[in-house]
Parts: sequence; structure tokens; C-alpha cells
Amino acid sequence: MALHSGTHELGPDHGTLEVRTYREGMAQKVGHDLIIDVTRWTASVEVGQDGAVAAVELEADAGSLQVREGRRGVKPLSDRDRAEIRKNIDGKVLGGQPISFRSGAIEPGDGRLSIEGELAMAGTSRPARFELDQAADGRISGTLSLTQSEWGIKPYRGLMGALKVRDAVEVILDVRLPSG
Repeated sequence: MALHSGTHELGPDHGTLEVRTYREGMAQKVGHDLIIDVTRWTASVEVGQDGAVAAVELEADAGSLQVREGRRGVKPLSDRDRAEIRKNIDGKVLGGQPISFRSGAIEPGDGRLSIEGELAMAGTSRPARFELDQAADGRISGTLSLTQSEWGIKPYRGLMGALKVRDAVEVILDVRLPSG
């Protein structure tokens, strides 16, 4: 089934965008591996006449990140914990800056898309390359590994450095484009 040609505007109604962080350090048992939902984001996907994805743009509001789940901690996350994590992400980690991606080149493959472009977050813009799965029904999904320090982000530390967020985080995308 081919994708409809034209520009497709997507957002949370069309799929999910989430961030997963993992803890490390001597005190990692008191922290949590986090699943964080990006609740305000928009994407624009340009599909050519041949039904192939030709361009992708994405904007995400750094202030919209909401902790959905904390895993493997000593105790469950409280609402206070969630509010403090959100405050730290927006203020200390991302600096209230929006997150954006603009593709430069897209190479379709056998059920895959290789996308190169420019990713901006925390006030720094760098080249980035992602591999995504593309299903015949218009579903595009994948897990993108990002190293925070490559964008000038110092991974969060607590308890005098004994609890740390791992430098590598995962961004998980799962959206569906209209099919024709």
C-alpha cells in the first residue's frame, strides 16, 4: 500500500514520542529508569509522487515532557518526584529550549528509512542520523539512541554524584501516516 503524496501533519493524535533514561552510579538503586512522554510535538512528513518519504521536520516542546513511569526504583515515584524531575528536565537539562529536527537526506531501503539531518536541543544544533522502520500500512517506528553530551547536555546527577542519568538516552517514535 503506497503512502498518499503530499505533506502530512502529525502530532500526538497520530502516534507517540517518548524518551527513556537509565540510571547508573553507586546509588542507582534509589533512582529510577524513566519513561517520559513528549505530550506536545508536531511533525511534517513530505511524501513524493512515488509514495516515498522525501522530507521530515519535527518540533517538540521541551516543557511538555511528562514522566509516565519510573522503573526499578526502591520506592514508587510520587507526584512530587514527577514534578521535580519535570522541573529539572526543562530547566537544568534542556534549558527550556525547543527540540527540532530537519531532514537533509532520506534513503529508503527494504522496509527502512535512513534519515540524515540537523537535530537541535538545549541550544545546540548537530548533524544526526536515524534508522527507522517503515511498514506498508504507513507506520514509521524506531528507537533512536542519543548521547546527551554531544549536544552540550551534562547528564543529571544527584546525591553528590552517586546517582547519575546515563549519557545515552533513547527516543522512541511510533507514528502512522495515511496510506493510499
